[in-house]
Amino acid sequence: MELGLHLPLMDFRGEGLSFRRLTNAVEAAREGGFAAISANDHFVFSTPWLDGPSALASVVERSGDMELGTTIALAGLRGPVPLAKTLCAIDVISSGRLVAGVGPGSSQRDYDAMGVPFEERWTRFDEAVVALRALLRGERPTHMPRYFAMPEEQLAPAPIRKGGIPLWIGSWGSDAGLRRVAKLADGWLASAYNTTPDRFGAARQALGAELERQGREAADFPSALATMWTWVTKDREDSKRVLEETLAPLLRRDPDELAQHLCIGSAEHCAQLLSRYAAAGCQRVYLWPLGDERAQVDLIAAEVAPRLR
Repeated sequence: MELGLHLPLMDFRGEGLSFRRLTNAVEAAREGGFAAISANDHFVFSTPWLDGPSALASVVERSGDMELGTTIALAGLRGPVPLAKTLCAIDVISSGRLVAGVGPGSSQRDYDAMGVPFEERWTRFDEAVVALRALLRGERPTHMPRYFAMPEEQLAPAPIRKGGIPLWIGSWGSDAGLRRVAKLADGWLASAYNTTPDRFGAARQALGAELERQGREAADFPSALATMWTWVTKDREDSKRVLEETLAPLLRRDPDELAQHLCIGSAEHCAQLLSRYAAAGCQRVYLWPLGDERAQVDLIAAEVAPRLR
């Protein structure tokens, strides 16, 4: 299993939001042998949220050879043309290292902020993905969407990654979501705090069957786990504090339930959980430390990664 790092887009421990914090996290990931960095997408949230694509672009120079990913970008709200321009720019300045993960988003607050009915999220998303897929290949969409305008010209500069920018779709693992992934995507992103290794494995098998029904190769179809909240500590009280005081209020979830899903606890616990995901077919996980990124990444590289099976 490859390890990726989610950029610090929120303030968990009074550290603030800054370019220095971003670069410290990215440099730690690069030095620790991580395979990728990523950024998620919200317009409004219960706490200040740094814009994901902007943050990702800002650290390209510090990212070495790591892959860059959006996990996810709100395609139906940003719109395929503005989003394609942003993603193509990141691809160009990173010399072709971008993977575009997209989804409709699950927060109605983002839709309210944009004046878009939440009930339209799936129809808008499906339209946006079809158009975006073409644009990320340096092409023009063949069908004009209902919700979005398309330029008469091809967007330029085009992405420089051979074959265009890979387009991954985020899904929690529903039948409809997996059908969408099989039909439109180059990879699948699952949500760490909305699944388990067993559910992930079952969804991965269902996705494989759907890919085969659509005449696509299932064996090498990539998958990854996004938003794996992480806090490596030997102190059980510290783990409890992070769950109860930081994460549970943020996500509005039960802390005991979250504890079973996430890499919060000892290095042994984190390695065992990630190893179960690897056995279920997950090829990469994007870890999101709950602050103190440099120290957390160093712990992950030194104590978690060597234990992965």
